[in-house]
Amino acid sequence: MPQPVVAVTQVYPGVLDVPGARVVVGPERGFQSAAEIRAFVAQARPDVLVSMYFNRVDRELLDAAGPQVRGVVNFAVGFDNIDLGLCAERGIAVCNTPDAVTEGTADIAFLLMLAAARRLSRADRYARSPEYPARGFLGMSEMLGVHLSGQTLLIVGAGRIGYATALRGLGWGMKTLYVARSRHLDFEFAPLNAERVELDEGLRRADFVSIHCPLTPETRHLINRERLALMKKSAVLVNTARGPVVEESALVEALKAQRIFGAGLDVYEFEPRPGADLIALDNVVLTPHIGSGTFHHRALMTSIVASNVRAILAGERPPNTVPTRPGR
Repeated sequence: MPQPVVAVTQVYPGVLDVPGARVVVGPERGFQSAAEIRAFVAQARPDVLVSMYFNRVDRELLDAAGPQVRGVVNFAVGFDNIDLGLCAERGIAVCNTPDAVTEGTADIAFLLMLAAARRLSRADRYARSPEYPARGFLGMSEMLGVHLSGQTLLIVGAGRIGYATALRGLGWGMKTLYVARSRHLDFEFAPLNAERVELDEGLRRADFVSIHCPLTPETRHLINRERLALMKKSAVLVNTARGPVVEESALVEALKAQRIFGAGLDVYEFEPRPGADLIALDNVVLTPHIGSGTFHHRALMTSIVASNVRAILAGERPPNTVPTRPGR
């Protein structure tokens, strides 16, 4: 039997433990073009392709990789970058790394919530500027933020990360609302005691809105101009899921007009290019898609990737299989 090949499109943390396989790894920061990644997989001829969330795994890439591909393992929880229908046609298993990203991403969601509420970006820039020592102490009515204690938190997308984010809100005594396609009793039981609501109602009632749903045709621009208009003027919007869930131009308008208090974003509609109008605003906090970015959680992602790869190469069902057919 020929030695199986695992192609990883970017350098990863931790150890990819796949005994007996040849592991081929792309550059430190990944490939800069679709042509480069196609050339990489064409040369590697992998049995399993390990992709990053920003790699478009489409017909062109899979054709370049060759018909021997048995699996695509995404180094992410989301998988909107993968053509699931095509993988189903070709009998290619698709996997992700769901549990490893939960705690780190929930931490970032709450970090952005706090940072936006307390105007961290503006305060940091001011504290570093010569204006601070020149002017002296701020007035008691300057650079005021909004408080979290006892406020209402709306979780949009009742999965692992949404639940973990809501748990963090308990430390501030926050009340939790949630939006989901179906009822989630884990949200409604203690300790969260959350209330399920329709999205529009939740947006009207919430002081903080945290997005945790996957990107699908139905959720693209889920938060649009009309829905932003439903939010309180004192509300904060946080997105750590996928950028296109929020209509960026509409969010910029709402922030410019101060129709909402602020926003915290780890993801962007046209990632990795946050709009210039967005960057210029001081009532939004921006991070570069670092939700799972801790030493511990990224190494754990590598370990989960390895478990999936080993199962695929052994002809077994991987532990984190993504359904590629409706109802599967």
